[in-house]
Amino acid sequence: MRIIVQRVKNASVIINNNLNDERKILKGMCIFLGVTHNDNESDADWLAEKISGLRIFNDENGKINLSLKDIDGEILIVSQFSLYADCVHGRRPGFSEAAKPEHAKKLYEYFVNKIKLIGFKNIQTGEFGADMEVKIINDGPLTFIIDSPNK
Repeated sequence: MRIIVQRVKNASVIINNNLNDERKILKGMCIFLGVTHNDNESDADWLAEKISGLRIFNDENGKINLSLKDIDGEILIVSQFSLYADCVHGRRPGFSEAAKPEHAKKLYEYFVNKIKLIGFKNIQTGEFGADMEVKIINDGPLTFIIDSPNK
């Protein structure tokens, strides 16, 4: 599994151009999650634990020293198969490294539930397989790419 974590001042996602279905968070993390063929629940467990303690927020001295739990932050999680795009050959990305939708959706939902069990204040999600418009105000900007170690 691969995630991109962005420290955000706020973020939101609109599902299928439905302005009545805008899911918002304030200060926290926007997480884009990609799944490949051999990923499993232990990958999702590891990433959820990594996220819960990742110290990417400023303390009172301006040092990056606090976790999402420390700041009572919020999370937006969006599935993104294009994290496994192959752009090496030609001009059109290949997506053969992205997991089949059935497998990816199962692990995406598992990851979301794992994050919910950790107990953050506000957890919002995109909708797997939907057309989504994501709005992000990146704070820093700070962006991290994290792969599960089981590769």
